[in-house]
Amino acid sequence: MLDNLRDQAASSPFFQQEEPIAEQAPEGPPPRKTIDQLTGMNARQRLILAAMLLVVVCLLGTMALLVTGRFVLPFF
Repeated sequence: MLDNLRDQAASSPFFQQEEPIAEQAPEGPPPRKTIDQLTGMNARQRLILAAMLLVVVCLLGTMALLVTGRFVLPFF
């Protein structure tokens, strides 16, 4: 029963109908986009944007502290 198992597998029409696969050069990973390509900004513009965001966050935090009464200005 198992004597000619390899012969049966090799003579199977499944293997005969396969077309040979053409050897293709393996494609590398797609090129990664840098932060410049994602935002469309250069380094100076990103620095200014980050500084503006820092100022806005600090102002909003200070305003939230003033509104909740956790921080009181000395001249009020």
